[in-house]
Amino acid sequence: MRVAILHDRLVEFGGGEQVFQSLLGMWPRADLFTMVRDPKGHCALLTDGRKVTTSFVQGLPFGARHYRLYLPLMPFAVEQLDFSDYDLVLSSSYAVAKGALTGPDQVHVSYIHSPLRYAWDMQAEYFRGSKRRGLRGLAARLVLHYWRGWDYRSAQSVDSMACNSQFVARRIRKMYRREAAVIYPPVDLSDLAPADERGNYFLTVSRLVPYKRVDVILEAFRGLPQEQLVVVGDGPEAARLARRAPPNVTFLGWQTREQLISLYSRARAFLYAAREDFGISLVEAQACGAPVIAFRGGGALETVVEGITGLFYDEQTPTALGDAIRRFESAPHAWVAVDLLAQARRFSKERFASEFGYHVQQALAEHGNS
Repeated sequence: MRVAILHDRLVEFGGGEQVFQSLLGMWPRADLFTMVRDPKGHCALLTDGRKVTTSFVQGLPFGARHYRLYLPLMPFAVEQLDFSDYDLVLSSSYAVAKGALTGPDQVHVSYIHSPLRYAWDMQAEYFRGSKRRGLRGLAARLVLHYWRGWDYRSAQSVDSMACNSQFVARRIRKMYRREAAVIYPPVDLSDLAPADERGNYFLTVSRLVPYKRVDVILEAFRGLPQEQLVVVGDGPEAARLARRAPPNVTFLGWQTREQLISLYSRARAFLYAAREDFGISLVEAQACGAPVIAFRGGGALETVVEGITGLFYDEQTPTALGDAIRRFESAPHAWVAVDLLAQARRFSKERFASEFGYHVQQALAEHGNS
C-alpha cells in the first residue's frame, strides 16, 4: 500500500506539527507533502531529511516565509498536488490540506485540527484591528466568503474524519454537516517533569496571532504590576504585542524544547485566554506541575479539571483574568503534581497512535482496502 501524508505547512512548530510528527513515526515509508516549507525554520528537522513535495506556492517570491501573501491561492494550490499513485492519503488539516483530490479507489482520512477558523465563526477575530478595514478589509472578506464555500465542498470528499476535541467535533458537525471521531492529539510526555522549586512568574506559550487573545493576558498584567509574566512564542502579532506590553511582561520569542520545559516546570501557573481547539501547551504545563488558569471554553474544558489541575474564568477580558489570578493568589491551593501528571497522561503519544491507527484501519476496511 502506497501512503501519502499531507500537512498544511511546515513553517512554525505547534500542535498541528506534533500530530504530523506522530504520523511520520506511524507511517515511516509514506511520501510527504505540504503547501510550503521553510528549510531554515522551526520545522527544518521535523522530516529528518526525508523528501517533501511542496505546492507551486513554494516557488513564488517569498513563498515559504511569507506564505500569508498567497492565502487566496491555497485552495487552488492544494488541488494541483498529485495523489493519483497512492492507496491511502492522510491529511493533517487546519486550513486546506483536507482538500487533496482523491479518486473512488483511494481512501482519504483527514485529521481536522479545526475548520478554517477565520472563514467561519472566528472571522470577527481576524478583522479585529484597523489594518483590515476599508478596501483591504473588504477584499479579505470577499476571499473568506469564497473560502467558506470551498471549505465546505472540500470537506465532503474526505472519506473519514477524525478531530482533536469534542469542541472541534461540534464545529465540524455545524459547518461541514459531517461526523468526526474525537482522537485527542499526541503529547510527548517522555521528558516532562516538575522542578523541585517553582519560580515567581506566570507563563503563557502561544503562537502570536489574533485569535489566541494574548492581548487579554497582557492587559490583565497591566493591572497586576506586582506580578511577572513570561510570554513564549512568535508570530505576526509579536511586534505589536511587545509594543503594547506593560513593563512586568517579558517576551522570549521561540524557545527550544529544553528551554520550554525549564520554563513550564518552574512557572507558578500557566495562563491561556483563547477559545482553543485543544491546546497541547495546556497539557504540557500540567505534566510539568504547573496548574492552568484558562478561559472557560473550547478544548480547555476537556484538558483541565477545575479545582484539581487548574481553574477557569468566564469572560475573555483582562478584568476576568485578573480576578482569576487574584483568586489563585489569595486562596493558595495544594496543587498535587501527581494529579497534574495523571491528567496529562490521558493525552499520550502512545494513546494517539493506538486510536488513530485503529481509525485508519476501520476506514480502509469500510472501503475494501484492508
